[in-house]
Amino acid sequence: MDIYIDRLNEQDAKELFAFECNNRRFFEQTVPGRGDDYYSFGTFAIRHKELLKEQEDAISSFYLIKEDSGTIVGRINLVDIDPINGTAQVGYRIGEAFTQKGIANEALRLLVNLAPEMNVTQIHAKTTSDNIASQKVLVKNGFERISINEEISADTGQRLTFYHYSKNL
Repeated sequence: MDIYIDRLNEQDAKELFAFECNNRRFFEQTVPGRGDDYYSFGTFAIRHKELLKEQEDAISSFYLIKEDSGTIVGRINLVDIDPINGTAQVGYRIGEAFTQKGIANEALRLLVNLAPEMNVTQIHAKTTSDNIASQKVLVKNGFERISINEEISADTGQRLTFYHYSKNL
């Protein structure tokens, strides 16, 4: 499946909300939940505008992963962009119907290629210890695991083990 990444814009809100709602249960199997409020369109719309403001301020850069028809199949983001140190955090999620097709790998490759345009020379990532698919995508794209820590999820109170990765560009 051919994919491309498309920078998030205001017109994406309704389709992105549907994507998030349709995949909520699937996402929450491997990543901390975003809380029930996130799945109310009013709250989602406010958060969407906040993300666009972060993007405008060059703090973050958000992308939708789309297939040729324009359907959203996932998301990939660079956040906490620090232009002085050249660092950023990457995060991504692929919809349940689109897993195991190489989409996360290709989307991460595309984003890594764009990162230098944002003055990013080092990308950090973290994933839960049980998210094997994400770990494989990171390693395949040249990320190295640099540390492990435990955190308590603010939403669920669950203790999670995270693996931290880094890649120099």
